[in-house]
Amino acid sequence: MQSKPFYYTKKGQAYVGDSLELLAELPDSSIDLVMTSPPFALRRQKTYGNVDETEYVNWIKPFGKEVFRVLKESGSFVLDLGGAYRSGIPSRSLYNFRVLLTFCDEIGFHLAEDFYWFNPAKLPSPIEWVNKRKIRAKDSVNTVWWFSKTDFPKADVRKVLAPYSDRMKKLIEDPESFYKPKKRPSGHDISASFGKDNGGAIPSNLLSIPNTDSNSTYLRLCKDLGLIRHPARFPSELPAFFIKMLTDEDDVVLDIFGGSNTTGFTAEALNRKWLTFELNQEYLFSSVFRFLEGKSIDAVKRVLGELQDSHANFFISENAQQGAAPDPYSAALHSGR
Repeated sequence: MQSKPFYYTKKGQAYVGDSLELLAELPDSSIDLVMTSPPFALRRQKTYGNVDETEYVNWIKPFGKEVFRVLKESGSFVLDLGGAYRSGIPSRSLYNFRVLLTFCDEIGFHLAEDFYWFNPAKLPSPIEWVNKRKIRAKDSVNTVWWFSKTDFPKADVRKVLAPYSDRMKKLIEDPESFYKPKKRPSGHDISASFGKDNGGAIPSNLLSIPNTDSNSTYLRLCKDLGLIRHPARFPSELPAFFIKMLTDEDDVVLDIFGGSNTTGFTAEALNRKWLTFELNQEYLFSSVFRFLEGKSIDAVKRVLGELQDSHANFFISENAQQGAAPDPYSAALHSGR
């Protein structure tokens, strides 16, 4: 890329800037996975930026076109979209479904699968319809669209198997005591599926992941050092699921609305290369806390001071020291990996 990263690690790079402009610097077919959560089409303007729901599809469509261009043929685009109510009335906006249809009908994406992220820890909302008038249930599910460029993107669900239930463990140990195999109405004999330990159960497309990071290093350091925290963070378990299922080690993961860089941090932990684009420098500045877990407060302050003085191209090493490091990334992009 021509632009200089704001900071980088051994596995990835974080850039401050307009994602459309930064995407334009990437070569065609160079990214394995784009995992992101854009600003939602909320009824009221938020500090981290959003547009009116009626304009949302037109706003996000150019990003979709650029993502389609930079994705490899085997690549995937995972888009987390929260739901919203229409302004002033207790009926739902369809903006997330309009995005889905537009991306497939007008850009050329395939809907590989629709996922739904259930956050059991979410507080009751919206307040007017749920708490005050009590005429709606709380909104605790996000739609997560898994897009691909082809009918057969890279994917391996065996990398994200769920733990077996206690009953399933007993069935595997002694299947004849728990299950008498029968053919399904379709004629399919499923008897061979039981009694074998496959390492876990196939997960469903309903992902139950509580968003409870109130005691995280990131939030604690933001509070202790008086820095702005990003107000809409998804838990690392969400990108981890898709990164593991849809990529291999050393593949390239991109988040075009990086926020506090949960995706980049998760990709690094899973030994993937990563890129993060974020328009707000303050959010990206505090996101370095994710890479400084376990460091002393003095070490953290030193890194922040050096990052502030350097303005760009700052290397964050494992021991929280600045130093020279190879660009882990541009070589991979331009070699067509």
